[in-house]
Amino acid sequence: MSDAELVLRSTRVITPEGSRPAAVAVADGRITAVLHHDADLPSGVRLEDLGDDVLLPGLVDTHVHVNDPGRTHWEGFWTATRAAAAGGITTLVDMPLNSLPPTTTVDHLRTKQEVAADKAHIDVGFWGGALPDNVKDLRPLHDAGVFGFKAFLSPSGVEEFPHLDQERLARSLAEIAGFGGLLIVHAEDPHHLDTAPQRGGPRYADFLASRPRDAEASAVAALIDQARRLDARVHVLHLSSSDALPLIAAAKADGVRITVETCPHYLTLTAEEVPDGASEFKCCPPIRESANQDLLWRALADGTIDCVVTDHSPSTADLKTDDFATAWGGISGLQLSLAAVWTAARGRGHTLEDVVRWMSTRTAALVGLDHKGAIEAGRDADFAVLAPDETFTVDPAALQHRNRVTAYAGRTLYGVVRSTWLRGERIVADGEFTAPKGRLLTRTP
Repeated sequence: MSDAELVLRSTRVITPEGSRPAAVAVADGRITAVLHHDADLPSGVRLEDLGDDVLLPGLVDTHVHVNDPGRTHWEGFWTATRAAAAGGITTLVDMPLNSLPPTTTVDHLRTKQEVAADKAHIDVGFWGGALPDNVKDLRPLHDAGVFGFKAFLSPSGVEEFPHLDQERLARSLAEIAGFGGLLIVHAEDPHHLDTAPQRGGPRYADFLASRPRDAEASAVAALIDQARRLDARVHVLHLSSSDALPLIAAAKADGVRITVETCPHYLTLTAEEVPDGASEFKCCPPIRESANQDLLWRALADGTIDCVVTDHSPSTADLKTDDFATAWGGISGLQLSLAAVWTAARGRGHTLEDVVRWMSTRTAALVGLDHKGAIEAGRDADFAVLAPDETFTVDPAALQHRNRVTAYAGRTLYGVVRSTWLRGERIVADGEFTAPKGRLLTRTP
């Protein structure tokens, strides 16, 4: 405590041991101690008394499409990281698409890092991409510090990022396993998608039928087989179908090195409530029925699903047409993810400790950011200050996203983020932002 520069005190601090009154001491951007709430403070220490607002570790969102450079008019590092900070997120990992160029070579990674360097309000890391023709680039990208590699098993929606068939998946996965890397996978089987009815038009029911559950289950089963054969580490992205859950649970029990994420929109929105023509609800895989959602929540509770991330995938408003077949597929959720998940979680009897585990601790662990994701000595002093029982109604005009199209418009959510802190510095409070203070992160060797 003697070296502390700052102490944040709250009657409710979310720590790895649970929620308790505490005083959190900070020096040089790191947490130095978590002490009793009424601990004596050395002379000269700055005290931030948060009262009954909850102090929780800053969220770590490992699935964000920033789209910068190349499609900066869709989002961009400046706007994405402001939106994240406003929502209590202090670290994000950027997906290798839909930027131009995609992050599939070291040169492309350097381009993206240069663009992000002076625009990041929070800490930013990067995924690499695994394409049919870039196996030779995977190890150099790994050595350059990407946190892993994203692959699609079905068409990605952008021509510069083609998907892997099973042969090329095996080739890429063998290479990645050879240097101990992580492959993260958009798991939908293209053959199931090709044989599903493709009607187009404004009816959400038709779009849902075009992305059937068995497309996910089949792709996950194939991925499990490959991971088991190669003893490779794999991660299933944005799981929406409960049909894949028994396969995943069995694979984990068998020792397959597989982790799984789902997203706020799958946990809070249902197919039954999506209006026809409302493509702000379109994403791939799709938002499914309420009974399916119940099973996702059960899988989160029992650990079959490991974590919750946004898959923030914005576009310009003109691409969100009323034809579900041609509209851009992606949900913008960075600023609202904590509140959306907390609102649904509290209604199902879950705690803020659960939400922190799903959205901060486990996501940090997924990418090896051992200095993030928890309030304990030695970690970065990254915090969100939350009023968990206060509500707000989502107004798109109040969002920091560059394009303020949102599936959450008009919803009343619990959980107001009072302020967000990065390495012991308050970076946003009551809608006021500091200059960008984020750092570019690389994988720890």
